Amino acid sequence: MNIKDESTIHQISQLLKEIGAPARIRILLAVGRDEVCVCHLGAILGMRQAYLSQHLMALRLAGVLVTNRDGRFINYRIANPKILEVIKITANSLNISLDDGRENNSLKKQCLCPKCRRFDEVVFPIP
Repeated sequence: MNIKDESTIHQISQLLKEIGAPARIRILLAVGRDEVCVCHLGAILGMRQAYLSQHLMALRLAGVLVTNRDGRFINYRIANPKILEVIKITANSLNISLDDGRENNSLKKQCLCPKCRRFDEVVFPIP
């Protein structure tokens, strides 16, 4: 890479700009390496649906997130998991320990999306 190549530098700058907002970093950490439905992101992050949707749309348009529709539910995953590494390396360079906040699986028991119902049937069988 040539540091004088404006196109390359612009691409890097745009990616960092798109993921740089605090809410977007929180979203990316919450999604992690999995596929997560919007209802979970809202519950995990405590964000209003409209606010969350704006950030999800921006990340999707930037190619950072991709979607998978399951009926009326939309699941999100990170297009390139190396983006998580950028965030984690940045945190590490600042001596910050990151918690992705997704350890609370009790949210799955409250969610009616098809993915969570399948999770409940496997992990929490209904007698």
